[in-house]
Amino acid sequence: MKEYEVYSSLRVPKNSKIIMRLDGRSFHNLARDLELTKPYDEDFYKVMSEVCSDLFKEFSPLFAYTFSDEISLLFDKLPFDGRIEKINSVIASFTSSSFVINYNCQFKKPPAFDSRIIPINGSDILKYFKWRQDECWRNCVNSHGISFLKSKYSNSEANDKINGMNLSDIHEMLFENGINLNDIETYKKRGIGVYRKNNKIIGFNKKENKNQTSYRSHVFTDWQLPKFCEDFFKDIGAI
Repeated sequence: MKEYEVYSSLRVPKNSKIIMRLDGRSFHNLARDLELTKPYDEDFYKVMSEVCSDLFKEFSPLFAYTFSDEISLLFDKLPFDGRIEKINSVIASFTSSSFVINYNCQFKKPPAFDSRIIPINGSDILKYFKWRQDECWRNCVNSHGISFLKSKYSNSEANDKINGMNLSDIHEMLFENGINLNDIETYKKRGIGVYRKNNKIIGFNKKENKNQTSYRSHVFTDWQLPKFCEDFFKDIGAI
């Protein structure tokens, strides 16, 4: 009966790089159920960073990036021999399980993540992550904007007002009311990254009777990401 399986033999071409993007399913309802702090809930972001760390340790992507309820994973070595069904199903289910374990609370409804695979050329890696980081910034401005407006107006009035405003309008409104988005935490503006980083270790070589420098890599969670540029991705070995 195996021949009846749909797409079971569909694979990513060998030696390809892919990005896998995971999105929380109906997380606006989950945010309401968990009574998350608006515009940003620090516990939620800590959990998302831990989920990224778990994904990194389990599946060895080159880079993991998260903001809001989405995660992007960049792979050069394809898990499951590039089988798309396996990649999508296992990594999405692992992400959901990691989220539940790290949150350690009672959920009214089991949380879930959907997933998609995006084949990517090396030259487009920066373009993709800049696109997502720009979306992170838009999300930051809009979240602070709607949170401020709802502190002054009813929900419907606040939604009507923000629908007619562009990002610069919202930014100016917040600034005029004492909220400077330039001063908020970096992760809210640029997201969180997980990648391998080398630690410099200086030890004594008894055989050669001198100090010796070596490097040991570890999984690093970066809450102070720069604006993405080519040098950043070269430094972490992603391009």
